[in-house]
This record gives sequence, structure tokens and C-alpha cells, in this order.
Amino acid sequence: MALRVRSTVPFVLVLCALMLARAPRLQAGVPGAAVATENATATRDALAILDAGGSAADAAIVAALVAGVTAPTSSGLGGGGFAMFWDEKAQKMSVLDFRERAPRAISPAEFENRPLPPGEEGRLVGTPSELAGLIELHRRAGKLPFSALVKKAEARARNGFVVSQHLAAMLGYGEKKLARSPQLKSLFFPKGKAAVVGQRVVNTELAETLARIAREGGSVMTEGPLALQMVEATQAAAGALTLEDLAEYRVVEREPLRIRYDGKDVYTMPPPSAGGLMVAELLMMFSPDELRTLGFGTPAYQHLLAEGMRGAIADRMRYIGDPDIEKVDLQALMDERRLAARKAKIALDRTHALPLFGQEEHGTHHLVTSDRSGNVVSLTTTVNRLFGSTLVTASGGVVLNDQLDDFTKQADVLPFGMKESPNRPRPLARPVSSMTPTIVIEGGQAVLALGGSGGMTIPTNVSQVLLGCLVFGQTPDQAVRAPRILIPLGPDTIMVDPGTPEQHKEDLAFRGERVAEARFRSHAVQVLSRRDGVVRAASDPRKFGEALVH
Repeated sequence: MALRVRSTVPFVLVLCALMLARAPRLQAGVPGAAVATENATATRDALAILDAGGSAADAAIVAALVAGVTAPTSSGLGGGGFAMFWDEKAQKMSVLDFRERAPRAISPAEFENRPLPPGEEGRLVGTPSELAGLIELHRRAGKLPFSALVKKAEARARNGFVVSQHLAAMLGYGEKKLARSPQLKSLFFPKGKAAVVGQRVVNTELAETLARIAREGGSVMTEGPLALQMVEATQAAAGALTLEDLAEYRVVEREPLRIRYDGKDVYTMPPPSAGGLMVAELLMMFSPDELRTLGFGTPAYQHLLAEGMRGAIADRMRYIGDPDIEKVDLQALMDERRLAARKAKIALDRTHALPLFGQEEHGTHHLVTSDRSGNVVSLTTTVNRLFGSTLVTASGGVVLNDQLDDFTKQADVLPFGMKESPNRPRPLARPVSSMTPTIVIEGGQAVLALGGSGGMTIPTNVSQVLLGCLVFGQTPDQAVRAPRILIPLGPDTIMVDPGTPEQHKEDLAFRGERVAEARFRSHAVQVLSRRDGVVRAASDPRKFGEALVH
């Protein structure tokens, strides 16, 4: 079948104009340290730590803790995540898995009845593990005292922080859900109305918790009054979390997933993240030359990426689970012959079906940091959905995650001809995540670090920014500002930026895509690059973050 060739110049011009109107906060072309996060306050506090002699790990810890105060819709002490860090001197890449774990006493059958009714949010609470992960990162790569890092976040909570544009938007978006929590309502809905941009919020209870952590360390979250309150809040909402679950939790070091692409080593997350495999499969299927031939951002290019990602999503559903329970041969999944056979089925004028998956706004925070020694951290932390479970400790200000909602229901795998999912809920299992911290090494140096937020869309977002930088020579700010697609919304569907020209959408539809527009409120990528002694960093304008170098 002959393909219609359409000009995409108007589309590129229109989208560039749209994105320039909300250009990312960045600095570029300066040698030295760099930070990019989804919150300006977190970025500035992290950069201050680098200026004080801190390492990339120190800066990442500060950024994560401060973000838990100033951008609490996305992350916090009640959540968990992944961290990837490059030690320039040792020439070593390390990965820490501090993903939440299911309590020992969960009942797997109860997860088939999701969404759960109000009052049962506790069933979705996994063992909070962010602090454990940050402490382990500091033990391996920190320089400054951990207490000094925590005090940065304590000061923001105690002295107050200004509501950002993204936080204000999320408060409005989730007002009905958040109104069910007395603590969140009191903190963010003074006089019954959502806090607005520029309004100052003081979180004294969280400040006291952070002060205790600075004095006493990680035991604050595993034993004593606050730990008991986390258990009580969860169990009062039908959850299974116990003090034993908190005490038994351990951070796990994983072997990073590595592929060779265009002369560079791309390191990304292994299971229990599925995101790394999805990114790796996409890169291995399409060479730089064939992507350049299609042209960045053209309908043909976007359709090709969408088809490749649909195959990766199918692999996620069929094979990926907690690696301590489900054993899978990742190298077999990434076998060149296997991916070539899949690629042979892709046509530029046809779309393959994918079973419907849910698509919701997810609360996740990604950050990247680098120090003047060339060390780099790419870290993602999350409470899952907007304010997680919305359960908050009676005092202490800790918002608990709803991470166990990431387990797969049996009904979701039936379209794949499966009786049960490798990501099914089980006691002590870590649910599969889409979080995709990624670092690229060339010539023994970290030349690119990135990751994103946005739930199951993270691998698609990270892949597009990664290809923009590696294949098309884009700078970080060009890459995060460029138009993107999201997969999936439903069968044969691409989501595009609002304002995408009708001609572009028609071309996608000609290729068999069902096209929908979506405002990407929580789908952001943070990225930094280091080349020839010059650091560039950018924060995705979709979440109004900030990037700084110094």
C-alpha cells in the first residue's frame, strides 16, 4: 500500500511555539554541578548542597526530601522508589530498589475488587520505604552529614513553602478525593478552598518528624510513635501493615539493565521496574539511521514508536514481576532475533491492537543531579496516585502511599491468554513499576541522565526524550520541550498534545491510530547532559519544575 507523505513543518512550528510559551526553567552551557527536579524549591536547595561541597547523592537526597514537603502530591516519606548512581572514580553504575513491599498479611483475593470503596484505602498501602532508600544512597555515596541534608527539608516545612503552579492545579484536580482526609483538608484547603499559587503553607507536624529523623535516623519510620501511627492509620482503613513489616523491610541492590546503542552504554532499571525493559526493547528495535530517515516528531516516527511500545507493554504484562519471586530471563526478552521478528510485523499504515488499560494521573517525582567530580544520580520517588492513599498519620504529617494498586488484577491479563499475572498481589511482593531512571555512559563518563513521572506513560516519555538527545542531537531543553505522544489510553490509541494540527492527527489516523488529545499534567521528564566539560540541564515545562547548573 502506498503511503501518503504529509508535510510536518507546520506541526513542528506550532508545537514549538506552544512549548516555548511554557519553556522550562533551565541554565545551560556552564561547567560544573547540575540539578533538575519537578519543583523549583527542591532544585534550589539541592544546588545549595552541591555548592556547600555535597555530592550528587547528597543533592539527590535533599531534592527528594524537600520535594516531599513542597510537592507532596507526588512523593514523600510514606512512599518509595528507585535510584541509579554513577561513581565516576570507580567507573561503576549502581541501582538501589527501595520500592514499597506488600505487608505479610495481605489477602490477594481482595485486590480483585478494585477500585476499593471509601474507607478501605489501607488495603493499598505498601511498606513505606523512601527514607530507607535515601539513607542507603547516603551510606554509599554521601559526603555531608545526613542530618544536615534532612534539616533542609525540615526548614521548608517549618518556615513554610509557597504553593507552586503544579501543586495548585493538582489540589483543584483532586479536591473531591482530598476532602476525605481531615489532615490534608486542614493543610491545603484553608477556609474550605484549595490553596492557590503563591500562598504559603506551613507543615509543622512534618517538620517535627523531619527534626526527629535528623536526630535519630531511620528508626523513626520503623519503630516508636510514628511507626505505630502508620500502622494504625492503615489498619483503620482495612489495611494489613504491621510493625513487623516496617522492621523487616530492606533496600535491595539490583544489577542495572544495560544495552549498547549507537556506541554508548545505556543503563536503565531492571525489575521490579518494567520501564527499563520497555525502553531497552524500543531502542534495540530501531536504529538511529532509520529513525533519522523518518524525521523527529513526524506521524510516521510517532506511529513507529507507538507500535514498538505496544509490544513492550505486552512483554511487561506477560513476564515482569518482583524478581525475588518471579524469575525471568531479560536477555532472552531482548534477544535481537526475537525483536527483529516483532519489528517485521510493524507497518507504517497499520496499527496493532492492545487490550485496554486504565489511564490515570499518577503522582511521581523524578530528579537528576551531578556534582563537579562527574558523579550522577537519577532517582524516582513516588506515593503513586495523587497524595497516595490520602491516609495521613494522626501526627507527624506522613502521607501513606497506595502503591499496592500497581499489582495486576486477573481480569487485566485475560486478554493476553494468561490465567495469572507475574505481577499478581502476594505477601511481601514488590509491585511492578514503570519508573525508569536512566544514565548513558560514553568514554567512561556519564553524558546523559534522565527519568520521568506519569505512571505507565513513563517509559514512553523517557524513550522519546532519550532518542531526541541521542539520535537527533537535541539539547536537554529542546528534548523536554518537544511534542510527545503517550501510550496507552485504550486500544489503538495515541494521546497527543493539545493544539496538535488536524493534518497531523489525520495522518496518524490513516496509519490506524485512534487519536486523542490530553493535557499532560503529570507526565514530565527531567534530564541533564555532560559533554566536553559542559553541563546542560532542563526540567520539563509540563510540571513547572526548574533546572540549575553552577
